Amino acid sequence: MSVTKYDEGRLMQVLVAPIVSEKATQVAEQTNAVMFKVLRDASKPEIKAAVELMFKVQVKGVSVLNQKGKSKRFGKTMGRRDHVRKAYVTLMPGQELNFGGEGA
Repeated sequence: MSVTKYDEGRLMQVLVAPIVSEKATQVAEQTNAVMFKVLRDASKPEIKAAVELMFKVQVKGVSVLNQKGKSKRFGKTMGRRDHVRKAYVTLMPGQELNFGGEGA
């Protein structure tokens, strides 16, 4: 699948943020996968193209999940966290992504 199929401006917006947590670190060590928060309407091929474009790595596969927003109390009022779409991006063997910026 080539990157040219998608609008480059759209691909730059697909990945909202990397998810850095204990679970994400554990998944990265075990399966060579990286977790991202992505747009709610992003498709798997779009996510794959975006990661390959932005980080110059080869992607083996993409799994996505939709997390429903929780209802939370903020003082007297009830509020709601946003719904989130997460992507587990599995990289080809030998590929690596570095968010820490230690190499700079």
